[in-house]
Amino acid sequence: MFFEYPNLLYLEFILIPLIAWYVFREIKGGSPSLTVSDMNQWMAGGSSSAKRYLRHIPFILRMIAVALIIIAIARPRSSQDFEKVDTEGIDIVLDMDVSTSMLARDFKPDRIGAAKDIAIEFIASRPTDRIGIVVFAGESYTQCPVTTDRVTLINMMKEVETGLIDDGTAIGNGLATAVARLKDSDAKSRVVILLTDGVNNRGEIAPLMAAEIAKTYGVRVYTIGVGAQGTAPYPVMTPWGVQIQNMEVEIDEDLLKEIASITGGKYFRATDNTKLLEIYNEINQMEKSKTTVDSFPIYTEKFMTFAIWALFALLLELLFKFIIIRRMP
Repeated sequence: MFFEYPNLLYLEFILIPLIAWYVFREIKGGSPSLTVSDMNQWMAGGSSSAKRYLRHIPFILRMIAVALIIIAIARPRSSQDFEKVDTEGIDIVLDMDVSTSMLARDFKPDRIGAAKDIAIEFIASRPTDRIGIVVFAGESYTQCPVTTDRVTLINMMKEVETGLIDDGTAIGNGLATAVARLKDSDAKSRVVILLTDGVNNRGEIAPLMAAEIAKTYGVRVYTIGVGAQGTAPYPVMTPWGVQIQNMEVEIDEDLLKEIASITGGKYFRATDNTKLLEIYNEINQMEKSKTTVDSFPIYTEKFMTFAIWALFALLLELLFKFIIIRRMP
C-alpha cells in the first residue's frame, strides 16, 4: 500500500497539541476547589469512579476518527502488476474424414472416437487461436466455422460421427471446403490439419487441385494418415448381426505427402492412439502463436476502508457521550 498524497500525513501532528490541550485541561480542572460531602459514594458504589474514566473515551474515539480521516484524504492505494497479452493468432481448420471406414477398431475405441478425443485436447491447448471443423466422406460440409468459442467447438466436435453424409472419401472436396473457410482470414498463419484413413474415390475436386488452391491462399496443410499397418478389425453388418472382420488398410500416402509438400506442410502416419496424440503435439509445437506481453499496474483504492472506520469511531463517540456516560449515576 502507498499514498497518493503522502504530504497530507503531516496533518497527523495536529493531534499532538489537541491531546496536550486535553490533558492540560483535565489536570487543571480535574481537582475541585470546594469539596462538599454527600452520599453518592455510598449509594452508587464504584459507578462514579468508572464514569470518571469512561468520560475520556469520547475524546479518544474522536482523535482516532481524525487520524483515520487524515489517512483517508491522503488517498491510500494498493497496486499489482497486470499482464495484457496480445497474440498474433493462427486460424486452424480440423478437416476430418468421417467415412464408415473410420469405425475400424485398430484405435481405441475406434478411429473416429480416437480422432475426436485427441482433437478436443488439441482445441483446449490453443486458447488464443481461431479453430474450425470441416468433415468429409462422399461430400463435405462445415461442422463449425473458425471461432475462439472453445465450448462450442468442443461440443460440435463431440457431435461428429459417421453416417451423416454419403459414404466415400472425397479428400479434394474436404480440403477445398477447409480452404474456403480460411481464404478470407486475416490471420498471419492459416493451417489445415487433414485427417483421413483412405483413398480419394469421390468428389468433384481433385485433391492436388485443392492443394494448389490452398497454396494460392497461403494455407499450410498438415496431412495425417490414420490406420494400422496391414489389416485392421472392422465392424461389418451380416445377416447374423455386426461382426468384426479384418480388412486391408488402404491409405494413399503418396497423395497425402504431395498435398503437404505443395502447401509447405508435413505428412504424418498414425498407427494407434499414442502416435496420433504425438502427431497433434508435434503440430502444436510447430504452429506456435506469437505472443506479446505488456505489463502495467492495476490500482485499488483503500481510502474507503479508513473512512468507514472513522465514521464508526465517531458513532461510538456519540454513543458513549450521549447515552452510556449520561445514564451512569
